[in-house]
Amino acid sequence: MFSRRTGALFLVSAVLFGGTFVAAKAGLAHLPPLFFVAVRFDIGAVVLAAYAATSLSRAELRPRTVGDVVGILATGLLVIGLTNALLFVGQQYTTSGVAAVVFSLNPILTPVFAALLLSEDRLSVRGSAGMVVGLLGVGLVADPDPSALLGGGIAIPLLFCGAATSALGAVVIRRAEATMSSTARTVWGVPLAAVLSHALSLSAGESVPGLSMPPIALAALLYVGVFSGAIAYLTYFALVDEAGATRANLLFYFVPVVSAIGGWAVLGETLPVASLVGFGVIFTGFLIVSGPPVALPASIRRALRERIARGRL
Repeated sequence: MFSRRTGALFLVSAVLFGGTFVAAKAGLAHLPPLFFVAVRFDIGAVVLAAYAATSLSRAELRPRTVGDVVGILATGLLVIGLTNALLFVGQQYTTSGVAAVVFSLNPILTPVFAALLLSEDRLSVRGSAGMVVGLLGVGLVADPDPSALLGGGIAIPLLFCGAATSALGAVVIRRAEATMSSTARTVWGVPLAAVLSHALSLSAGESVPGLSMPPIALAALLYVGVFSGAIAYLTYFALVDEAGATRANLLFYFVPVVSAIGGWAVLGETLPVASLVGFGVIFTGFLIVSGPPVALPASIRRALRERIARGRL
């Protein structure tokens, strides 16, 4: 179950990450994907450095254990850097609806890695059922073209690898048992993600001289740099520490909801009835996973016990 604090972290992370799909759609029309990601984290690194200089001591920022180093590397290279590189490149070749559905496999993949690497983060049968219900809701919200979702091409493998990388990284962070705070790990991780993204951009031969930066591209870049590149990761990694990787990554079911509403409000996209139904289905799946246990009425429990005692059940 989510406490008031974890609920707030969940909501902020979902809203800020959901805006990423809207901003990415606007920015990718003007910027190469890997360079877009790299500059995004350049901005995020500057914002976090300023925050750390005023809010964190050197002792809080200093890695002390192997777990701290592993946590920093998993944060910067896996969850932030490689995940976003795969997401932005893959989103070039398909619709945002398909990208949302594939990337929303993250909550399904997280328990798989948790089962291999953790002992306390496994889901019950009820939790697994909630995951499936949530994924069905994502499909209704995103409403992807089946031919695009099932067809070939490079987009689906890239997006799937991005979802898997994000899920694996979150579980590795949990397993590392770092002594550093999630905030300190993020301060280190975002610059690592920027370096990785610049290296990938250079190796891919992306051309950046003479790029035009219309106001919409600049606004998209500032959004993904400050809000979903710095603030969102601070709240997300705090959520992973408090709720565990499996439950924290349920927020990726709500990302398409925010993206759909943002696309309607900012980009003038339609919001069909199926999407509104999907919102309710996603929320139902979330309640199944994280809601309080449902107890059978006393009369039913008594009748079941009597049947078991008589050997009829």
